Amino acid sequence: MANTLLMPKATAVWLVDNTALTFEQIAEFCRLHPLEVGAIADGDAAQGIKGMDPVMTGQLTREEIARGEGNPNHKLKLSEPKVRVPETKRKGPRYTPLSKRQDRPNAILWLVRNHPELKDAQISRLVGTTKSTIEQIRERTHWNSANLVPMDPVTLGLCSQIDLDLEVQRAARYLPAAPAGETLLPASQTEGLLIEGLGGSDTPPEEKELDADAVFAKLSSLKSKDENEDEDEH
Repeated sequence: MANTLLMPKATAVWLVDNTALTFEQIAEFCRLHPLEVGAIADGDAAQGIKGMDPVMTGQLTREEIARGEGNPNHKLKLSEPKVRVPETKRKGPRYTPLSKRQDRPNAILWLVRNHPELKDAQISRLVGTTKSTIEQIRERTHWNSANLVPMDPVTLGLCSQIDLDLEVQRAARYLPAAPAGETLLPASQTEGLLIEGLGGSDTPPEEKELDADAVFAKLSSLKSKDENEDEDEH
């Protein structure tokens, strides 16, 4: 937690609205994709998330922001925390007030669509639901599936942005590595395929050299034939 930025999306919202930093600088500092930062600037993402001033929380200094604004290639550095906040561990699902329980299916649908990497246990901790309900919403077998609308659980007040970011970071650690592309065939195999494509192994690998004398003899015979035809016409 000492070197982890708290509430990266809320921080990105504040940096977009209050600084002249580039999208790439904000994305790298907040560990977001530059396109997501661009969507935040256009109002297409992070709707309902209130910007958080990283200077007020001691995660970034004014001097560091000024250096980034003056140099687009400068990478923002997270300030060392002055107070260490211990991570609290919670057992069991989160308790949800009765007034907000009707919003849980909408929040679950939002999490399933926007963060498919989250496990059922993580979603259950965030919004206080059961695995069977999550499975029903994911498979569209929930009794109210036709009326569900995906809504951000943070906006609904079902969980905090910090808790959501922590669960997303935990899930990202266990994502499988991208599969490596297919390797090229060995040279011995490609040479064999090339020979087959050219007509088999009987095809000579090199073109035969031209016989200059034979070429000149052929031209001479053609010239003589043309002269004889001209004489016959006269």
